[in-house]
Amino acid sequence: METIRSERLGQQYISLTHESGLRILLCPMEGFNNAYAMFGAPYGSVDVCFKTQQDADFVSVPAGIAHFLEHKLFENEDCDAFERYAKTGASANAFTSFDRTCYLFECAENFSDSLEILLDFVTHPYFTQQTVDKEQGIIGQEIRMYEDNPDWRVMFNLLRALYHENPVRIDIAGTVESIAQINADLLYRCYNTFYNLSNMVLTITGNFEVEEALRVAGKVLEKTEPVHIEYRRSAEPQEVREKFTEQTLAVSTPMFDIGFKAVPGDYADNIRSSILDEMLIEIIAGEASPLYRRLYDRSLINGVFSGESMASRDYICSMFCGESSDPKKVYEELCAEVDRLAREGIEEELFRVAKSTIYGRYVGAFDSVEGVAGLMMNGAFCGVPMYELVDTAAAVTKEGLEQRLREGFSVERSALSVVWPDKKQ
Repeated sequence: METIRSERLGQQYISLTHESGLRILLCPMEGFNNAYAMFGAPYGSVDVCFKTQQDADFVSVPAGIAHFLEHKLFENEDCDAFERYAKTGASANAFTSFDRTCYLFECAENFSDSLEILLDFVTHPYFTQQTVDKEQGIIGQEIRMYEDNPDWRVMFNLLRALYHENPVRIDIAGTVESIAQINADLLYRCYNTFYNLSNMVLTITGNFEVEEALRVAGKVLEKTEPVHIEYRRSAEPQEVREKFTEQTLAVSTPMFDIGFKAVPGDYADNIRSSILDEMLIEIIAGEASPLYRRLYDRSLINGVFSGESMASRDYICSMFCGESSDPKKVYEELCAEVDRLAREGIEEELFRVAKSTIYGRYVGAFDSVEGVAGLMMNGAFCGVPMYELVDTAAAVTKEGLEQRLREGFSVERSALSVVWPDKKQ
């Protein structure tokens, strides 16, 4: 058991490896009435090709199987986990992202019982071909729903434009055709690989007793032989697949996503670089930037305009999203501003505001039980402990940002995705 401290924030958390092999991160937080727990596996939608120390070669699985597995774990022979949570009063959920699957709950009482439910159902899978067949129909409906969701489509159309081979370009839920290939045996194969306790992480924050959390873990968790996972990295070219992609859907105003594809490093480097990219997004087109004011004053963007950085094991990109009567003009203006900043340098005031904004955003996350649990989980998987994120943001220099701008925001490696209104509707 080790206590990790941040002198900068005056906070600390406990890190330990449980006898079962599970890594547990515990952060009791004074002044909170609720507790929050997150149980995560390093298994997301991009993990469609992998091997373990027992495999002679890489194994390929259908797209969408990580998300499918998340749905199925809530069920067992007798009831589902949500019925059990209803008795404790906890609010439970789960999500599958590109690189992980997490199960979580939040509660103001009955913490021990709720934690026991979480650890129990995630470590006791139950799949039959009959229940798999039923779930294929349910998830198939979900996939078709997302096919008509303009926010979802404009983003994934952009990812397909940016990336040739990287599976980040595939919808998290997969396709109707890919999930049709999933069976019970394949679910157990993926579960036994990625849900091995030695590869998983449990984070708990808020109002709870450390000794009680460890007691419940000791009661439920059993030691397993570690599984070493090797992920196959796609042979992704540096250039984008296409510069422009478009689709027509039932929207009132054209929607756009503009993306800049960076050359990835390792997982930890990508996460550190994404902090700089968040600052650059603010400098290029944040609300305090000259470009944002010009675009807004000319009614080329509205209040929903935003930007974000995405980073994981083998990809990193930055995106600007919004609505506009002329998305191509917004793209043109954005690229021109990136070129100008790369040529002339970043203004000192823009640098100061952007750094303060992103630093404050990370510090602000520590005021939330959910935020701290997520930061601890992210740090455990990517190798950048959560306090280091704040230290990285605090240490950024203008010169470092200017170098990152040239590396991560190449106009040649950018693309535009647009969803146009369907005039027939």
